[in-house]
Amino acid sequence: MYLQEWFRSLHSGAGLKGSESEDFWSLLPSLPRPSLSLSSSLLGLGAVASLTAYWLATRPRPMRPPCDLKAQSVGDPVCRRSALNKSDCLLYFYYDDIRTAFAMFQRGLKIAGDGPCLGFRKPNQPYEWISYNEVAEQAHVLGSGLLVKGCQPNPQQFVGIFAQNSPQWTITELACYYYSMAVVPLYDTLGPEAMVHILDLAEISLVFCDREDKAASLLENKEKGATPTLSCLVLFKDFGRAFAERARKCDVEVLKLEQVISPLCFAHFSISSLFFFFSSFLFQGSFEIRQEDVTISYLPLAHMFERMIQFSMFVHGARVGFYQGDISLLMDDMRALKPTFFPVVPRLLNRIYDQIMASVTSPFRRAVLHFAVRRKQAELNSGIVRNNTLWDMLVFNKIQAKLGGNLRFVLTASAPISPTVLSFLRATLGCLIFEGYGQTECTAGCTFSMPGDFSTGHVGAPLPCAIVKVVDIPEMNYFAKNGEGEICMRGPSVFGGYLKDPQSTAEALDSDGWLHTGDVGQWLPNGTLRIVDRKKHIFKLSQGEYIAPEKIENIYMRSVPVLQVFVHGDSLESYLVGIVVPDPEVFVDWAKERGIVGSYQELCENPDMKKAVLEDMRAVGKEAGLKSFEQVRDLHLHPEMFSVANGLLTPTFKSRRADIRRVFQPQISKMYKKTAN
Repeated sequence: MYLQEWFRSLHSGAGLKGSESEDFWSLLPSLPRPSLSLSSSLLGLGAVASLTAYWLATRPRPMRPPCDLKAQSVGDPVCRRSALNKSDCLLYFYYDDIRTAFAMFQRGLKIAGDGPCLGFRKPNQPYEWISYNEVAEQAHVLGSGLLVKGCQPNPQQFVGIFAQNSPQWTITELACYYYSMAVVPLYDTLGPEAMVHILDLAEISLVFCDREDKAASLLENKEKGATPTLSCLVLFKDFGRAFAERARKCDVEVLKLEQVISPLCFAHFSISSLFFFFSSFLFQGSFEIRQEDVTISYLPLAHMFERMIQFSMFVHGARVGFYQGDISLLMDDMRALKPTFFPVVPRLLNRIYDQIMASVTSPFRRAVLHFAVRRKQAELNSGIVRNNTLWDMLVFNKIQAKLGGNLRFVLTASAPISPTVLSFLRATLGCLIFEGYGQTECTAGCTFSMPGDFSTGHVGAPLPCAIVKVVDIPEMNYFAKNGEGEICMRGPSVFGGYLKDPQSTAEALDSDGWLHTGDVGQWLPNGTLRIVDRKKHIFKLSQGEYIAPEKIENIYMRSVPVLQVFVHGDSLESYLVGIVVPDPEVFVDWAKERGIVGSYQELCENPDMKKAVLEDMRAVGKEAGLKSFEQVRDLHLHPEMFSVANGLLTPTFKSRRADIRRVFQPQISKMYKKTAN
C-alpha cells in the first residue's frame, strides 16, 4: 500500500481537486508491497507518473457557457434581450469595419487568399475547389459585365437569379454586391403568377438561369406580354439555337455566362446595398467558426437562412461545398465533402432519426443503443461534447460516418424539432447541435440556443442584435402578463418593409418598429423562448374552438409510423381530419408487429392499418396534452411523400397548406361525409 499512499501525497502536492484525484485513483488497482529492485521500482513509478500526466492532459473538459444558463436573457415577463449584451444597447456589428455582405467576403478573401472557397463535384468524383482569389476575380469581372449590359451600380438595380445552389449562384450574387446591386432570387415553387408579380414589381430586366427549361418558363411570360421589362437571360449552361431564336423574336437577348464577363475592370463603387447581421451567431470565447471549417450548401439560396450560413463562412475564410443538385444524393455528397458544419431543417433530422431506429431490429441491439445514448447524454448534461468515447467507437461511428464523420456543429431551424429527436442526435452525432428561430424579415434569426445549454423544448434566448417580446392574443387565451403571446421582435436585423407594398409592410411592422411574426411563444424561467403555437394558420371549428394545426402536426410526427401529416379543419365542422404519409422504412415492419402483412401500397389501403395508425396518433396526442377537439377523428393514408417536386412542400420543406388542401379535397370531403353518416 506504500505506492498508493505515495501517489495520494503526489496528487495532493500537485493541487488536484478531490474529485479529480479520486477519479484517477479509481483507475489504479490495489497494489501489494513491492519486493523489486530500486531500478524496477523507479521504472514502475515513471510509467505510472506518465499515465497520470496523460490522463490529466486528455481527460474531457466541460464546455464553458458564455453566460449563466439559468438567466440567458434579461428583462421582464413580456420583453427581453440577450444576457450577452454588456449594456442595454443592441449589437449592430461584430467587427466595426465589416458592415455589408461584400465586406464580409472581402475579410475572408484577406484571410484565405488562394485557399479553397467554393466546392463542387461530379458524380462519383471528389470535390473540386475554386479559391477565394478566383471567386473574387470572377465576381469582379462579371459585375463589370453587368455594367456593360446596362445595369446601374446602385441598390435600386435588381438582378434576378433563377437557379439551384451552385458556385455560379454565389459568384453572381457577389458580382452584384461588387457594384451595390440587389439580388432577387426566384424558384420553381413560386408559381407563374408570383414569378410575374416579382419580375414586374422589381422591374427586373436581367435574370440568370442555370438551365434552358427555367429560362423558357420566363420567356413564355414575356411572349404573353406579362413581363415587359425582361430583356436579357444569362444561362450557366448551354442552350439550343431554337431557344435563342425564340427569344430574339420577343426582343430578349440570351447569353452564356462567359459572354457577360467583361475584360474591363471598373473602380469599386460604394457598397451600400445589403446589411447582414450574422455576427450575432458568434459567441466570444465560447464557439466560433474557423478557417478550416466547411459546410454543405443544399438548402435553397433563394431563402435567407442558407445565404446567412454562406456569409458566416466567408467572413472567416471557411469553405462552402455544394451538393450535386439531387437531394437523394445528399448523404453521398456529405461523405465526400466531410463537412464540419451542417445546416439542417427538422424534417431531415427526423428522417435520420427514423432511419437509425429502423436499422436497429433486434431487442439486444436496441437495448445497447439506448444504453449508449443514455451514457452519452449523461456526459452532455455535465457539459462534455465529444465523439471519441468507447460508445462512439462501438455504436455511433457508422452513424457519424454517414454524415462525413467530421461534424463539429449542426444548426437546425425553420420549424420546431422534437425534444426526443434532438437529445438522441446530440448523443449519437457527438457534436454541438444548436436550434435557432427567426424568419426572412429579421435576416434569418432572432433567437439561438446557447453553447453549453443541452436542454430541449426551446429555441434559445434572443440574439444580441434583437429585442423580443410577446403580445396578447385574447382569442387564443394567450396573455403577455403570463409571459406568452405573439412573438414580436425589434432591432437592426429587422427589415425596413416589403418592396412597393405599404399595406403588407403595415401588417408586419407596427408604428414602433416591432415585427409581428404570427408565431406564439412562451418565456421559460431560464430566459429562453419556447414556440407553442401559430397564429397565422389558426382556424375556428363550428363550436367556436380555435385550432393551431401546425402545433398538432408537430406532435403527431412523434408517432412511429408517421412520416408526414396534414391536419385539416373547417368552420362548418366540429372536428378535425388528417392526411398521413406513413414512413416507408418502418411502416411494413410496424404492421407485421400487429399481425398485418402486405406491401407499403397495400397497407396504405388497408382499413385495419388506418385504424391502428389513428389509435397510435391519438395516444401520442393524449400523452402530449392535446385536448379532445384537437385530436383528428379520421384520416387518409397516402403512399406518396409531400415534396417540393409535387408542389406540396416549399423549398424549405414546409407544408404548402392551400395546395395540400386542394389536392386532397376529395378525400377530406369523403371523410367528413362518412363520419357524419
